[in-house]
Amino acid sequence: MELVLLIVGATLIGATLGLLGSGGSILTVPVLVYLLGHEKRIAVAESLAIVGSIAFVGMIPYARYRQIVWRSVLFFGGAGMLGAYLGAWVGANYLPDTAKLLLLATIMLVSAAMMYRNSLASSKSVELPEPTDKFSVAPQSLWWLIAIQGVVVGMITGLVGVGGGFLIVPALVLLGRIPMRMTIGTSLVIIALNSFVGFAKYNQEFQESGDVINWATIASFALIGALGAVAGQRFGQSLNQNTLRRGFAIFLVVLAVVVFAAEILS
Repeated sequence: MELVLLIVGATLIGATLGLLGSGGSILTVPVLVYLLGHEKRIAVAESLAIVGSIAFVGMIPYARYRQIVWRSVLFFGGAGMLGAYLGAWVGANYLPDTAKLLLLATIMLVSAAMMYRNSLASSKSVELPEPTDKFSVAPQSLWWLIAIQGVVVGMITGLVGVGGGFLIVPALVLLGRIPMRMTIGTSLVIIALNSFVGFAKYNQEFQESGDVINWATIASFALIGALGAVAGQRFGQSLNQNTLRRGFAIFLVVLAVVVFAAEILS
């Protein structure tokens, strides 16, 4: 039964990433905790390894076609890794497990609201102009803002084990002035870096505390999730993205309510 739940959960996470380009990582911790029964603090660490692995595989095609802005990876990703390290340190030592899940549920609601709003905006008859292939370099003052937001996103990643793509992409577009076609690959690199740094810090803390990470679960989720992402990406080309995003946003709200209820009543 556990194997079936693992396959279903990993496929759901990967397919969501493939269909929508983001959002799947926010499901990883609930799947590990509520379906597979993993301890909450360990599930957060395992989620970071899983999310980082899937993001790393996903960014390879973008790197091949030079659709990654390495300057943004340096500023946003460098700051994000610092934030992920700090977030993992706080999460492993000071933030109670219940607080992590409640924070995750809150992030689900924020992500759902942003996803639903964006789907409504993009479904209007008037479309925003597409950025050109040539983009201007953001002024130095904005790079400081990018670094600050990178630290914040990294801390969220380290605390609750999510990739934070729903926050990274707007920052890259609005502050980094990156064309939309370049943001996905760039954000995947940043997600992978943040996740691996956060996981490394959790693993270090766990070696001292004696907590055990389930490496088989990580490997299985990463493999099945990557395959699900590829399948979802191909299948999603024939589906209405706005409808998918609105449906997933509603699902996130329901899941957030379930997490709130489970943690408050436990």
